[in-house]
Amino acid sequence: MQAPPQRLINKVVPIEEAMAFIEDGCTLMFGGFGGVGNPPTLINEIIRKEVKELTLIGNDTGFPDIGIGRIVSRGMAKKIIVSHIGSNPIAGKLMMEGKMKVEFSPQGTLVERIRAGGVGLGGILTDVGLDSMVEEGKQKITVAGKDYLVETALTADVSIVYAKKADTFGNLIYETSARNTNPLVAMAGKWTIAEVEEIVEVGELNPEEIITPGIYVDRVVKSKGVDWKWAWE
Repeated sequence: MQAPPQRLINKVVPIEEAMAFIEDGCTLMFGGFGGVGNPPTLINEIIRKEVKELTLIGNDTGFPDIGIGRIVSRGMAKKIIVSHIGSNPIAGKLMMEGKMKVEFSPQGTLVERIRAGGVGLGGILTDVGLDSMVEEGKQKITVAGKDYLVETALTADVSIVYAKKADTFGNLIYETSARNTNPLVAMAGKWTIAEVEEIVEVGELNPEEIITPGIYVDRVVKSKGVDWKWAWE
């Protein structure tokens, strides 16, 4: 039997080692919004490794040739849980052809479900979707005389996030809109891999700027940056 992966103090590893966590059929949660904040080097390696039958959880499906959309457009996902797919027509085509299951969740609800998963809650209560098709198949409860839907928490086998800077323990700093969803996604994976632009030693980051504490991060890989030729391979 293969030994389980170790929890590390110095979490910086070659990308090939980090990719050992991402296998066929796994549930993969990704940070970012419209492709911004998706980890490009990890996505490229997933494509190169030809990982298949993925369940993807994140805000959206990016664009056909940008971000997580590059994985979706290649038919590598069997199911996605997202707030919308409108910017990626290939995702819509795969859904209509029955080649990929799509679970839609309102954006705020989706983010809260991820947050709930990250902090160990079973789910959240929301009135969004009451008396609509969103209600189908979901539990409804009444609290203090008001009805709510129970939306289950979301977690993943692996979370992949993108950050501006990290130290070797995995404390993360994000840049501008790349902060969208990444901090919550980092909390909700059984294993979390952070792709970062710059890596420094422990103690070199300003504690006031750290958004994701390293306790949530298991592996750190150096980003190779966005190479747009990937989009047309």
